[in-house]
Amino acid sequence: MINEEFYTYAMAHSTPETPLLERLNRETHLSQVSPQMLSGHLQGTFLRMVSQMIRPMRILEIGSFTGYSAINLAMGLNTPSKTSPGGEGGVLHTIEINPEQEEMIRSFIRDAGMEKQVILHIGNALEIIPQLNETWDLVFIDADKPNYLDYYQLVFPHVRDGGFIVADNVLWDGKVLDDPEKMDKDTRGICRFNEFVQNDARVENMVLPLRDGLMIIRKLC
Repeated sequence: MINEEFYTYAMAHSTPETPLLERLNRETHLSQVSPQMLSGHLQGTFLRMVSQMIRPMRILEIGSFTGYSAINLAMGLNTPSKTSPGGEGGVLHTIEINPEQEEMIRSFIRDAGMEKQVILHIGNALEIIPQLNETWDLVFIDADKPNYLDYYQLVFPHVRDGGFIVADNVLWDGKVLDDPEKMDKDTRGICRFNEFVQNDARVENMVLPLRDGLMIIRKLC
């Protein structure tokens, strides 16, 4: 969504990927049919910083893909302090519908040393989410676009007051500006979600034109 020269400049003036994330990025592009689904360096760094600012105890990610965003988000989880080493650490639950991704996700979670912090669920998020007895500090939605609003409504009651929801792809490669009569189901799903959130008095929100667009949503007290 930005000029390629600006994007290159931004990459050059941002903290580099860790060696593990760089390897995951590379292997995703080598092995996946749609590698553009990866959050990527800039967005991954942004998600990590959001998590590090919030220091959440519980994160929910809907749509794991190959685990890149999960690892970035988990880097900001609240951890036991040196003065209280026995305290409870934060946990991230990530849901991926494609079972073919499981081996790759688990491999990189293991290499990141995050087996205790990241819990992977394989299956339909609409069925799995109601089974999770958690209150979420941060939710990241990056799954099938027609169900974005369904995911939002399903998780919202379980997001703490003052908690955050981040939704990816809300500009959908500019297709949100197309003629509504000619939109495909994915674009209609994104537009339906965007309009609902914009008119939801329970939240404050903003669209950040980073990569394919991120909607940052804070649940009001």
